[in-house]
Amino acid sequence: MKILFALIAITFFLGGCTKKSAAKQAVEDDKIILQYISDNSLLATKASSGLYYVIDVQGTGASCHSSSDVKVAYKGYFTNGEVFDESTSGITFNLQQVIEGWTLGIPYFKEGGSGKLLLPSALAYGKKGTSGIPENSVLIFDIELIEVL
Repeated sequence: MKILFALIAITFFLGGCTKKSAAKQAVEDDKIILQYISDNSLLATKASSGLYYVIDVQGTGASCHSSSDVKVAYKGYFTNGEVFDESTSGITFNLQQVIEGWTLGIPYFKEGGSGKLLLPSALAYGKKGTSGIPENSVLIFDIELIEVL
């Protein structure tokens, strides 16, 4: 019984640390994004999810939703301007098959629209990171919604 109690206590302790750490990271990410917005004189809107978006061109075509198939041209980079990925001709995918920041952010644009998505790390690759993207990285994407399929 004492072992079970100890395991439960450790689980709560570790769970609390993880939540605190995630909350702390969210605050840090928000500071980084706000500094980037200020440094680049952007007019950005913060969504309830924590992502920020900038609409340069709203677009006049079809709207998409979080499970739409879309064709998107993009450039992904860090806040220091270093590009980590790009597709100028566009790629086609379902919005359920990409990072959460894209699933939530791309529907702000209509077909033909363009702008930026500024993603806190939790809506990108989080504390795991991925090839070429370190853990807890804030990511910026220039987005053009070419087509809603």
